Parts: sequence; structure tokens; C-alpha cells
Amino acid sequence: MNTTLEVGPQGRVVIPAMIRKMLGIETGSTLVASVVDGKLVLETQAQLLNQFYGRFARARMQPGIAVVDELIAERRSQAAHE
Repeated sequence: MNTTLEVGPQGRVVIPAMIRKMLGIETGSTLVASVVDGKLVLETQAQLLNQFYGRFARARMQPGIAVVDELIAERRSQAAHE
């Protein structure tokens, strides 16, 4: 689904109700904003936790991979692109 959004005063963007409903975003929800490959990505905290737990579960099944080292490397890479 594509829609056009307008950036308002103070950089605010309104997420249309239909999109909020599709994604389960309710009033008071916390979103995490990041830039990935030059694109703005908004994710809920629940989505980020699910990604983390999924990576953690996969890493536990692969000997020799340190989850903490992988997470630190990812955070450093994100910080370098900010």
C-alpha cells in the first residue's frame, strides 16, 4: 500500500488510520525510527523484540556465534550511518 504523507509543522507526519489499523498501531504506541539504506523505517517495540528473539534463537543453534558481539556490531553500524 502506498500513500502520500505531508510533513507538517515541527516535522510531524500523520500515519493514516487505515495503515495504523493494519499494523495494530494504537494511540500511545511507541515507534522506533531508523534509517535503513536511505529509507525511513518505523517499527513497533514489539516488532524489534521479535526480531531480536528470532536472531537470538537462530544464533543459539549455531555454535561459535556470539549474540552479544553480533548485536554490538549491528548497533555500531547503525550509529555510523546516523
